[in-house]
Amino acid sequence: KEYKPPIITRIYAGDGRLMAEFAQERRVFVPIEEIPDLVKHAFIAAEDKNFYQHQGFDPWAIFRAALYNLQGKSLSGASTITQQVAKNLLLTKDRTYKRKIRELILSYRMEQAMSKNRLLEIYLNEIFLGARAYGVAAAAQQYFNKALNELSISEVAYLAALPKAPNNYHPVRQHDRAVARRNWVIERMRDDGYITASQAELAKAVPLQTVPRDETRSISAPY
Repeated sequence: KEYKPPIITRIYAGDGRLMAEFAQERRVFVPIEEIPDLVKHAFIAAEDKNFYQHQGFDPWAIFRAALYNLQGKSLSGASTITQQVAKNLLLTKDRTYKRKIRELILSYRMEQAMSKNRLLEIYLNEIFLGARAYGVAAAAQQYFNKALNELSISEVAYLAALPKAPNNYHPVRQHDRAVARRNWVIERMRDDGYITASQAELAKAVPLQTVPRDETRSISAPY
């Protein structure tokens, strides 16, 4: 309940240009009220479509993942957003049954203690999204040099493609895989009714291009 994550400390010059950043984790905390619906919808569609219905875990998703595992198929994600919060903040990442059982119990208890919006707020600010970026706001800056409310459908879909394995969907080194995963998120957003079919087709047609930070807005002052 007392979630207070490490954030970036920034030093600015007198004219407003950035001089330096210090951070153990590059994160900009954003309250849930200020996170655009488009961002929320992209992550819910990609990670936990039944987020607002379940009580911490999704029995059908667990059954489906277990079935795939028994069939020798690639492991299917069964963790809800609440479970991911429990794992990231309170548990290890060990892939054991003992840890999974503890995760289920903690997820149920967290759902009783906190609102869905609070859990989603923690999740969207806590997750690691690659490129030294923690949370959606830092990732939007890192990949696209934009604020959250400036992101397009294709851009939020790319960010929502990253939580499971950011290095597997690097925009340059793994470009084709990144585009495929981004387009899968766009399709999930369409199927869940967050965007229209025409919006989805337009978003999938947009090239995946990251935008480096504008260096003219920063200043070198090493002493």
